[in-house]
Amino acid sequence: MNSIALSIILIHGGFVDGSGWEPVYNILKKDGYSVSIAQHPTTSLSDDVAYVRRLVAEQKGPVLLVGHSYGGVITTEAGNDPKVKGLVYIAAFAPDQGESVESLIKNPVPGAPVPPILPPKDGFLLLDSSKFAASFAADVGEQKAAFMAASQVPWGVAALGGAVSQASWKNKPSWYLVAKDDKMIPPAAQRAMSQRAGSSVVEVPGSHAVYVSQPEAVAALIQKAAAAIAR
Repeated sequence: MNSIALSIILIHGGFVDGSGWEPVYNILKKDGYSVSIAQHPTTSLSDDVAYVRRLVAEQKGPVLLVGHSYGGVITTEAGNDPKVKGLVYIAAFAPDQGESVESLIKNPVPGAPVPPILPPKDGFLLLDSSKFAASFAADVGEQKAAFMAASQVPWGVAALGGAVSQASWKNKPSWYLVAKDDKMIPPAAQRAMSQRAGSSVVEVPGSHAVYVSQPEAVAALIQKAAAAIAR
């Protein structure tokens, strides 16, 4: 299997859309990979997984799923598709069967940063715009971070509570990038989830928006996963 014949699907997390993947997308495309961006609605886990499964079905060959943050939950569930040959988690949730973002963040360790999530409105969540940069994108340029805060995608409470029915990392190889300066998902939680999943792990300095601020490191891990699957 030629790694270039592999299709890579990049899956965004909560509060953002697929456009944040552009720097990573550009690197992968330049190196000859087939890359799709999942522009899923973040309304509910079932809606989001259905969207990604449609994307998987459209690909001609094997697929590598790459999820950031909540995108890791979608990756874990959609990864059960037979065409999916590997999973890459970028500062992401990697839940087990029956777990959701809600259950994974329920009991934060003492002293862990608390994401500035505003009370839900009409079933959707947003981050406090004034605290967005510090919590989500501390190492992203000021102008870009301000734009990300202003262009937030409301995250459905139903997506937050969506539980995984079967964890694909139990029978598929996985890779995990830990963002060492993450203020949304504590690095210790990232390490625990990646260890449980038996992932091949790299750690890089970076905020939760590490896919925006460190696209080279993120693309390098994706390419490492693609090469391993090809072998």
